Amino acid sequence: MTASAPRYMARFRCIAEACEDTCCAGLTVPISESRWSLLRQKVAGSPDEARVAALITPNPEGATGQQAGILGKRADGHCAFLDEAKLCSLQRRYGEAVLPDGCSVFPRVLTRWGTQVEMAGSLACPETARLCLLAEDALVREPVPEEQALRPQVARQVAAGDDAWTAHADTVREAMLRLLNRREVPFAARLYALGRMALDLGDFYFPGTTAFASTAAEASPHPGASEAVEASASATREPVADSALDASEAQAEAAEARLARILREYESTDTLASLQAQLKALELPGGPWAGICAAVLRSREAAVSSPRFLSLVRDVHASYGGSNANPDEAWQLHAARRSTLESLHRERVHQYFLHHALNHVLRHPFTEAPSLLNAVFLLVLRASVVRWVLLGHPAVVALLDAPGTPEAALDAAAVEAFQVVAKHVEQAPTFLDFARGLAGEGPETFARLLILVKGL
Repeated sequence: MTASAPRYMARFRCIAEACEDTCCAGLTVPISESRWSLLRQKVAGSPDEARVAALITPNPEGATGQQAGILGKRADGHCAFLDEAKLCSLQRRYGEAVLPDGCSVFPRVLTRWGTQVEMAGSLACPETARLCLLAEDALVREPVPEEQALRPQVARQVAAGDDAWTAHADTVREAMLRLLNRREVPFAARLYALGRMALDLGDFYFPGTTAFASTAAEASPHPGASEAVEASASATREPVADSALDASEAQAEAAEARLARILREYESTDTLASLQAQLKALELPGGPWAGICAAVLRSREAAVSSPRFLSLVRDVHASYGGSNANPDEAWQLHAARRSTLESLHRERVHQYFLHHALNHVLRHPFTEAPSLLNAVFLLVLRASVVRWVLLGHPAVVALLDAPGTPEAALDAAAVEAFQVVAKHVEQAPTFLDFARGLAGEGPETFARLLILVKGL
């Protein structure tokens, strides 16, 4: 196994009790049967034996090998095994090996691309958010010692066999990363170009595509059709099978060439300049964008108990005129703040959102989405919500009223905004369901993507 990671994750070390938040709160943590069994062996005969028996219960949704049990929570939502020093009492006494996979690996996110394991990070951890957002070289990828990729056996698998959707995923992903890194183009225009590229690819590059099939069996949409062709050719001694193979190979070559051509097209300076001009000329109201962002926060406000999250969200709502503020008026406030902040700290803010987007592509393989366009839509929606929170953060609002404020104050606000949204919004099932419904399908997904891009 070889392992790689963006530089900020190679630098990551848990700061434990010094952290302003804790990963041991607000999450449902499953434990596998093997880790549960090891933990029971380790605590046998100790004062913790009864605690483990009482505080880890069978998974109410049905026990499986990887999710056999669920760790209990205190009334405040924190893990029942978190001690007074904000440390895990189980790890401190019995070692890392007894921890559930989620506890051991977090904030690392492992993905296996072929023979290589890639380690990205979840910005739900304040320290990873700090390292990712604030260091200029944070997203430079490099090899890391294998031991840093803890428990590689739990890594998600992307590339699988001859499936064209995953077989070409790394090529497409690298094109996405290069496009996002085109710093001579405004960030919103890069996201717009990413959406257009996904739209252009979408009619032949998607889960289950047969466009890249290179044999008669793969090219045929009907099971058994290739066997019938082969039998017929054998019986009549006519080159039907060879013709079918030639046709399917030509189809595969055409799809490969088309994929390469589209990816090259979106590397073209002329293409990006044209798309930038199109986006600039497009006039769309900002109220719908503001309404979407505010609605996302309201939905999570009702479901999250974290005082840190609730305090920030209430401040953000208040800064835009209240949780039920008129979206058009809230948009006007946001747009004015965005303009002022860019005049003061354009490059710094750009770095935050670029690093967030690059990390998103590494952290969330697009192959998990129903289409590449849906994956881009989710990226832009997440960026929109964070932008809304950042520009409504009380420290940022105060900074805009006092332009001489040190950049460190902006950095601290950004870390909090990105981290709180990552922890309490981005991965929530209700948010993901909302995103799927909002995205729609096909061309309507791109039309709705435009509304989000213009807001950024």
